[in-house]
Amino acid sequence: MNTKDDLIKIFSLKLRTILGKLIIDYDKLQEIRLRMNAPLLIIYGNQEFFVTEDARLTDNPSKGVTITKNEIRETMEYISNYSLYAFEEEIKQGFITISGGHRIGIAGKIIIEDDVIKGMKHISFINIRLAHQVKGCADAVIPYILVNHRQGIYHTLIISPPRCGKTTMLRDIIRQLSNGNSKFAGMSVGVVDERSEIGACYMGTPQNELGIRTDILDCCPKAKGMLMLIRSMSPQIIAVDEIGSKEEIDAIDYVIGCGCKLIATVHGSSIEDIKSKPTLCELVHKRLFERYIILSNTKEVGHLEAIYDAEGKPLYSC
Repeated sequence: MNTKDDLIKIFSLKLRTILGKLIIDYDKLQEIRLRMNAPLLIIYGNQEFFVTEDARLTDNPSKGVTITKNEIRETMEYISNYSLYAFEEEIKQGFITISGGHRIGIAGKIIIEDDVIKGMKHISFINIRLAHQVKGCADAVIPYILVNHRQGIYHTLIISPPRCGKTTMLRDIIRQLSNGNSKFAGMSVGVVDERSEIGACYMGTPQNELGIRTDILDCCPKAKGMLMLIRSMSPQIIAVDEIGSKEEIDAIDYVIGCGCKLIATVHGSSIEDIKSKPTLCELVHKRLFERYIILSNTKEVGHLEAIYDAEGKPLYSC
């Protein structure tokens, strides 16, 4: 089933008709946002557009088709196959992963008991983030993170602003290192996929190809997951997306101390930007990361700006 078929079937009948007539390249479609009493909005080619009743793109919000309460309700029924209860655990985390690996973010009234999130009701906001796997996008960086064919990889941090391809890059690095090739042996990779974005598991099965030697902990907090993988799966490499909390930094220290290599991503635009973050600056000062990969969208999403070593010496620049 192709991307368009995967997506169209989850929307209300009215939105399904409109989106089905929309003439776009689905490889460039990043997000579809439904907000009650607001215009239908998409992120396409890293730009924001509204969708009209006659299936055209416009930058004028007043011309966008208005999302009603019924459109939200009907769409959620299709997403959950008329059983939100079956997705209770996912809803507590604010998202549902569907076939194809696409992630449905949801927001509404949170139900809390004893400071614990028990569920959500009156869902009024839906964000469909499309899963894009770009095989080969890490070709240029792989030679810089490999020590050699026997000694594994350097501890690597991918730095990128939002929507600039860091998860896509991470995904392809994992796949290539796990599979190996004629130049280097495949390695055992453990992935902590807290938000189901890396492997995009659907009913336990990864929708994205992460390689033949990869194990995934899906919907697991990163700090706890890293420790679990070390104790149970003996990975040579651990990969996580969007690090930042003190607990995660402590877990990274433990992982590195155990001799396991680490690949992680973080929001930012430069090494200096990371140094300004209280929880991350210590990692930079300790030189725990041996490679820094900087991405941007200056030319295209996922554009490789530079690669630096632990001391900040440029190894590659565009």
